[in-house]
Amino acid sequence: MNERLADVGVVGMAVMGSNLARNIARNGYRVALFNRTPAKTEAVMRLYGEEGEFVPAEDVESFVASLERPRRIILMVQAGAATDFTIDSLKPFLEEGDIIVDGGNSHFEDTRRREQRLSAEGLHFVGAGISGGEVGALEGPSIMPGGSPESYAALGPILERISATVDGEPCCAYIGPDGAGHFVKMVHNGIEYADMQFIGEAYELLKAIGLSAVEAADVFAGWNTGDLDSYLIEITADVLRQVDARTGNPLVDVIKDAAGMKGTGTWTVQSALELGVPANAIAEAVFARAASSSAELRSAAQAALAGPSSVIGVADRDAFVEDVRQALWSAKVVAYAQGLDLIRQAGKAYGWDVDIAAVARIWRAGCIIRARLLERIRSEYAANSLVTLLEAPSVRDGLADAQGSWRRVVAAAVTAGVPVPGFAGALGYYDLVRAPRGNAALTQGLRDFFGAHTYKRIDDEGVFHTNWSTDRAEVRV
Repeated sequence: MNERLADVGVVGMAVMGSNLARNIARNGYRVALFNRTPAKTEAVMRLYGEEGEFVPAEDVESFVASLERPRRIILMVQAGAATDFTIDSLKPFLEEGDIIVDGGNSHFEDTRRREQRLSAEGLHFVGAGISGGEVGALEGPSIMPGGSPESYAALGPILERISATVDGEPCCAYIGPDGAGHFVKMVHNGIEYADMQFIGEAYELLKAIGLSAVEAADVFAGWNTGDLDSYLIEITADVLRQVDARTGNPLVDVIKDAAGMKGTGTWTVQSALELGVPANAIAEAVFARAASSSAELRSAAQAALAGPSSVIGVADRDAFVEDVRQALWSAKVVAYAQGLDLIRQAGKAYGWDVDIAAVARIWRAGCIIRARLLERIRSEYAANSLVTLLEAPSVRDGLADAQGSWRRVVAAAVTAGVPVPGFAGALGYYDLVRAPRGNAALTQGLRDFFGAHTYKRIDDEGVFHTNWSTDRAEVRV
């Protein structure tokens, strides 16, 4: 056996873990492998052992001993209790300065807790968001590591080497302290939820004007050659073209329309609520999935509620298809704007100072939401100090050009009874934040009436209350 110590270790030999280990080995690193069930490690060695230098271990102690210092250990295990168990099993064999990386989809607050506990014991803990699925893990994912700058100095070169690249730039960058990396990955997934919801709504609109699944696939394929160019648009065309072997019908027509969730979209919305950041377009996508899976609710509503037939009559089909394209692009922009604003505000709240341009840069390839739009987002954040993506010059102008189409599509959908909560919610957000004055003044007046919650005036400093139950005189609080 070669006595040279391994450069990095991977714990967890399910598909994501084994593919990541293979990716690291293919890039010239010596990789230690461990799985609580040794048979999984043996299977990886049997199937892929010739792809690079691997050091399999049957127990935790020998696994840790096989690593050079500072030890760099990447955990690819189930989030939650399994992650804590694995950390606790490693700790007795680790030394000061060693680095544990959690590459799973852990909640960022769990990552903050773990980092605080382990740093007090002299260990580095890195929460690293990894996006790209099984293929990305093997061929080059987008990687979003948090933790200490010192840990990134030791770990970063490896992660950058194995990540996807765009124009020679790695899709990996240091995000910020403690839970920053997992927070950014969580928001990535929230945007992914919204993106898929918008694509689904676009497909329903195309169906409403009479397009078949194959015809819609051709539309999406065409869109993928322009400013909607993205991984999700690309694979939408593939899914819509797929024929079910049993029935000969489009596969999409025989898949039950009940979408699953693993939690990151919900966490994104919860974090937005806790931080007071409006992210309704993302929330609508999460709620749409929840509604899709509520069989009891849908059954009762279908039996009780009347409405239009969900058929849209158009004089010019090509013109309507173009309107849907513009609406889809606009809604996607709003979802990115909301997600990136959430990251910006979280950075302020948690002391992370996240570089939004860097986030957009590392999302350009490797990850599920990779898209042509992200280069525009990166360049706008790099060149401008932005409160919101919507104010970026090229984005602002694009939305101004597209909003007529966006409004026509939402109006047609509402009139015909085609559900478009994502498109409509995104448009509502666009109008809400651009409005010089909204309905919040009345809301605050009502709050003051029933709960003495006070209000501020536009023409005077201070806080005020009206004595609604007596003489209705205004008093300064």
